[in-house]
Amino acid sequence: MRPSSPKFIITGGAGFIGSNLTLALQEKFPDAYLTVIDDFRSGNFKNLTGYRGDFVAENLATLDWRETFGDPASAGFDAIFHLASITDTTLHDQFAQVHDNVESFRRILNFARPKKTRIIYASSAATYGSASEPSVESNGAAPANVYAFSKVIMDNVATHAAAASHGWIIVGLRYFNVYGPREAHKGVPASMIYHLAHQIKAGKRPRIFKHGEQKRDFVYVKDAVEGTIRALDAKTSGIYNVGTGQARSFNELVEVLNKSLGTNFDPEYFDNPHAHYQDFTQADLTSARQALKYEPRFSLEDGVRDYMQWLFG
Repeated sequence: MRPSSPKFIITGGAGFIGSNLTLALQEKFPDAYLTVIDDFRSGNFKNLTGYRGDFVAENLATLDWRETFGDPASAGFDAIFHLASITDTTLHDQFAQVHDNVESFRRILNFARPKKTRIIYASSAATYGSASEPSVESNGAAPANVYAFSKVIMDNVATHAAAASHGWIIVGLRYFNVYGPREAHKGVPASMIYHLAHQIKAGKRPRIFKHGEQKRDFVYVKDAVEGTIRALDAKTSGIYNVGTGQARSFNELVEVLNKSLGTNFDPEYFDNPHAHYQDFTQADLTSARQALKYEPRFSLEDGVRDYMQWLFG
């Protein structure tokens, strides 16, 4: 049973999913004491308009948790949501990606271990690598880039930590292709839905890879946040997919955007420049439904409609 005035930390809370999560927690738990930690490398203070909590501007790879928050037993945090990471999959500095993502996580685990503070952290569908059918959590990892590799190591470390400390609940969430409000600051790494919508609004044909039959499990950020909050009630540790369970093609996406924006642009196809590209992503939600009672509410049509209203009014 959670206290009526819980204390939560959200790392990466000025980022895309993190800011949406922070504001949703603030709404769901109006008496909660929230602390966001972010170094703004992939976040923006404007994402937290209306935020009423504390903020620590620090790099998690070097943060001294005990110095900042005191003894973990007396700090009294009910959960740590760890959303921070280097998220740019085109950054190929292997040391920077793995060091920052993994060592930041290790520091969090070391702080949380004495009190067994619940940890809910962002993994990624990128850990599955190339797939041709729905990805199940028990599938072996096949990271195609160093970002995905760093997430695989985080999953390994989390699994070992939970197994070694009875009663400590650590939940990893493998987000699929998340899109929605508060992602504009990401620039190039923002979702293709964001970029294609702006191309269409500018009167240009939306540019997608030949021949548009690549498929993605596009999950609206409101569903991703709902799945994340549901992890507060998980009874055991585990790693779970967060998606819609539906793969939709890039061509379908253009149709959905045209319908939502009242336009009729044909796609402009171009060659895919990426050597290691996931042509197909789709989440198997069996485990998430059982363990988290997670059920996505937004189809691609519904999510895009809601997002376009937020983007363009």
